[in-house]
Amino acid sequence: MTTRRRAVTATALGCGAALLAGAACTAAAAAGDPDGEGDLAGKSAQQISDDALHRLVSAKSLRLRTETTADPTKLDLTLDKAGNCAGAISKGELGRVEIIKRGNQVWMKPDAAFWKSQLPGEEGARAAAKYRNTFLHGTADHDAFLQNLATACDLTAFQKSAAGPGEPPPSGEPTPTSKLTKGHPTTHEGTPVLPVVKRTDGVTETLYVAIKGTHYPLKLTVEADDQKGTVLLSNYGTPVPDKTPAPGDTADISALEDLFQGTHTA
Repeated sequence: MTTRRRAVTATALGCGAALLAGAACTAAAAAGDPDGEGDLAGKSAQQISDDALHRLVSAKSLRLRTETTADPTKLDLTLDKAGNCAGAISKGELGRVEIIKRGNQVWMKPDAAFWKSQLPGEEGARAAAKYRNTFLHGTADHDAFLQNLATACDLTAFQKSAAGPGEPPPSGEPTPTSKLTKGHPTTHEGTPVLPVVKRTDGVTETLYVAIKGTHYPLKLTVEADDQKGTVLLSNYGTPVPDKTPAPGDTADISALEDLFQGTHTA
């Protein structure tokens, strides 16, 4: 159970490298447009998966949303290859942090639950009141906390994890390992998608690829036992918002460090 839960979390956050880059489907694809597959009807499940992977790893920017039942962490970030991002990271009852990153500059705005989960008793409540609607600002190369937070903004690293070990296979040249199958066309957030399914050792991975227009991967689910991980991908090519907080709405990140140090030395 524990191993599979870890697999669900790791695979979901890694965007299903095994599904995208690993499995070959040797069955011939049907011609025409069976059940609304559009021009994907003429491609095998492996070809669809490979093409989707290439579109993912070549994206200059996108929106990434993740969640898994094995962990309360949720991401909702728009990020690009330059390392810029904007969005939020949530840890359930432990709080939520808005994040903006432009180059090396990072702004973070914790909510009240974050402060109260990080600082004991009245200290958390006082910090939540003092820094309400305030962004803490610093640089990723000079602050370890911001550096760790900013790793979520690394689109290139995310794309490499999706591609798996080595280079992704050239489009149309699958790397055989096991079989992928097509599911029945469905919709995801109003967009027609075609599921591509892989089942291995009790783990089911399903990649949902857009049927119309550019065949981007839009959703990935990974299920094992009673656990499920989900990755949502959208807004391909949309620039990361470049608005940054006004100086009057910010405080130096050292304020966070001082609070934590005071707690640890008390």
